[in-house]
Amino acid sequence: MSPATKLVSVVGARPQFIKIAPLLRSLPHAAERGGRPIEHVIVHTGQHYDADMSDIFFDELAIPPATFSLGVGPGSHGSQTGQMLARLEEVLPGSGADVVVTYGDTNSTLAATLSAAKLHIPLAHVEAGLRSFNRQMPEEINRLVADHVSDLLLAPTPTAVTNLEKEGLGKRTVLTGDIMYDAALCHRQLAAQRSRILERLALVPRRYGVVTIHRAENTDDETRLGKVLSALDAFAATALPLVFLAHPRTAKVLRSRFPVWSPHERLRVIPPVGYLDTLCLVGQAAMLLTDSGGLQKEAFFLGCPCITLREETEWIETVQGGGNILAGVEPEVIRAAVSTWEARAPEGRTDFSAAVAASFGDGHAADRILDAIVAFVRAV
Repeated sequence: MSPATKLVSVVGARPQFIKIAPLLRSLPHAAERGGRPIEHVIVHTGQHYDADMSDIFFDELAIPPATFSLGVGPGSHGSQTGQMLARLEEVLPGSGADVVVTYGDTNSTLAATLSAAKLHIPLAHVEAGLRSFNRQMPEEINRLVADHVSDLLLAPTPTAVTNLEKEGLGKRTVLTGDIMYDAALCHRQLAAQRSRILERLALVPRRYGVVTIHRAENTDDETRLGKVLSALDAFAATALPLVFLAHPRTAKVLRSRFPVWSPHERLRVIPPVGYLDTLCLVGQAAMLLTDSGGLQKEAFFLGCPCITLREETEWIETVQGGGNILAGVEPEVIRAAVSTWEARAPEGRTDFSAAVAASFGDGHAADRILDAIVAFVRAV
């Protein structure tokens, strides 16, 4: 029997928990195809420390407990990343990793990238090649560093491949498809069977909207956030009732900077929910208003019209595929986007499946990711 290939996945935030689940399901099949066992270790940085943002995802997605839990928790970008770096440098040298696998564009990804590179451990980056072309976004800096330092770049879309080729990284790049599409395909039926979120919130399918806001460009700018809140109140008053899934950091900002804000009676602010409830909420919504990259995609996969509360997106495929309108935060622009969707999708439902398949693959990205990693390790 050939020696095992040992992968160490570093995760810490909601989107990363979603991405790792299909990979775990694919591990036995990848080992069979590759003719050698695969050993997998999870390192949880603690970036999302709240049970609503972490524990529930491990439970719902059947992710085994992390081998190493770093317990870093909240903090500024510098403080959080620095603590992760220090703790990863204690963990990674003794892990026996053949390759460290990072996911997406979070501070956990940045810390794992820098730590593994300085320890001379090969690096694979899942979801490589995304670009918003806005370097004011902390996530954009994280992406750029991860891609230029990593040894194997696992790109989810042809656009991502093109971005990497333009930066001289084409030889390190493999087109795999999008692993979050794998997750959505696998779990949407389970969500329909298990989730009772619509009943709990007394929501009628296609007769409500969903809101999420968590990007620093919106939450840390009082003027921008004030405009978003004004637009949401107007939407709730004139269009549809809204469910606002308030990220813990967003909720803290609302309490501290907008203490007198009283949401419209049809704008319900609730804590984050698990992945299955999120799939159900978005899948049955008439519209999604968000600044989240992952939720833009999930809406696209599920046929839910999306309005992105930013001026740009790293997932331009959702715009080009007709499923997403970039509105920024100006209330009148948001209102116009709402009117556009009311005209295009009066029933609150569309079908983007052809555009999804053209850009995001066939739902077997995890298989291609693991095959590429195993081939890379053999070649090192």
